[in-house]
Amino acid sequence: MGNPYAGEVTLVIDGQAHVMRLTLGALAELEATLQTGSLVELVERFETSSFSTRDVLALIVAGLRGGGWTGRSADLLSAEIEGGPVAASRAAAALLTGAFALPGDAA
Repeated sequence: MGNPYAGEVTLVIDGQAHVMRLTLGALAELEATLQTGSLVELVERFETSSFSTRDVLALIVAGLRGGGWTGRSADLLSAEIEGGPVAASRAAAALLTGAFALPGDAA
């Protein structure tokens, strides 16, 4: 189980639990991948529920990389995520929130 005080989120992929976190390097890679002007734009998309599956996948990949995973986004195209797209979306949102707030902070 991930440590919420470290912004960690656990996601089960192909039956294996992975601890994800958004390190500074993972966040920089995320910005480059999504070609956003800032992370604020990405946060706004999640806050308004206007995020895309591309946003979710990019966040999951960045979180996995921050957790030490060495795979590529293409590796996830045929992977089975426990809970499906809804669980992946929730994990992505939790990663983004956890990167900038401590548990218990007002959202």
